[in-house]
Amino acid sequence: MRQAPAPATAQLGSSDQLEYSETELLADHDIAEPLIANGVRCHGGYDTDGNYVSPRTKNRWPAIKAWEAKRQADFGTDILDIPLERWPASFPSVEQSKYLLESGVPDPTISSLTRIGTIEGFGGMLRLLPIPDFRASFAEDITGTAIDHIDGGLFEAHARDEAGFGDEAGHKDMWFVARDIAFESPVSEDETGFMLARMGIGAGPRSAADLAQVQARALASRSLPDDIDFRLETLVARMIGLLLIEISAFHSFAWAEAVLSDENLVAGNGEAAQLVAYIRSDESPHVAWLRTALSEMRDRTWVGSDGARHAGTDMVGRLWGRAVEESLYLRRQENLAGTWREIEFALKGRSDSADLLAEMMSLGTVIRCEDGTFTDGIRTD
Repeated sequence: MRQAPAPATAQLGSSDQLEYSETELLADHDIAEPLIANGVRCHGGYDTDGNYVSPRTKNRWPAIKAWEAKRQADFGTDILDIPLERWPASFPSVEQSKYLLESGVPDPTISSLTRIGTIEGFGGMLRLLPIPDFRASFAEDITGTAIDHIDGGLFEAHARDEAGFGDEAGHKDMWFVARDIAFESPVSEDETGFMLARMGIGAGPRSAADLAQVQARALASRSLPDDIDFRLETLVARMIGLLLIEISAFHSFAWAEAVLSDENLVAGNGEAAQLVAYIRSDESPHVAWLRTALSEMRDRTWVGSDGARHAGTDMVGRLWGRAVEESLYLRRQENLAGTWREIEFALKGRSDSADLLAEMMSLGTVIRCEDGTFTDGIRTD
């Protein structure tokens, strides 16, 4: 079976080139064979040695490494980061999911794969975000930085990776393909819609008008001083939220690869798990460029509309703290509640549903409290 390359986020290096055109940042490596899964043409492909090559990384990876090397040389600060261990593991866990599959209950796993793919597709909305005047927003020069390339290829490359482009499927559809391989096309489009509604996931903003409504709500509860361009606050908050999703998603990758590689429980001879591994390798440049760009913003002095100056550590810190709290607590509760509804729906009508549910919960550390909320902890019962 062909293998995905190991993530390259730790392999930072330098390059003489710091300025890239959008065309350069969107450029692909030459590939010997396209990636086609379950009849779907996916982005990326294989080199002459049969190794998977992520899309749009011919120049994007060298650029990210060069910008990070420049940032470290200019400011000497640690890159913005948060360990994956801050996030609890997937629910249901690998063991719980396999127990449900062994018990003839595949729907919760199918739902989880559908949810992940749908959320990935929301990444296409990056290209609709209003872009602030970056040069006016920071006191220090941004030439030769990731900041200066956000609207010059980085957002577009990220959006194409997630939502697809042209006739090539991106991560949204690749997760659906993995689901369909493993469970032999288990749901229709209508059933997918009902499934997402049960989990409390809407279609997401579909247009600039929808995005404007989201931004209007954000304006009413903004975190930064009024003299800071709200477009900048919105963009940085979205980037932070995206970074946290990207980092925490590696739990989902580990869960999916473990479950979908079990040939005794799912179809496809491991092909679905391999496709997830390819998606995982595609996400590495996403995490890398977001960390670098946000670190560049944190290291700089922000300039308000009245000329007032604000420390980037404070501006990014406020948005970072709020986003981490929402991700670890509010969003976690929402996701657990939505997943719980899917499990209950899958067990509805089974005479052994109570026993199955009790046994499944005994295999993990998530606890459902009497008031319907959830907690992550170590069981003592």
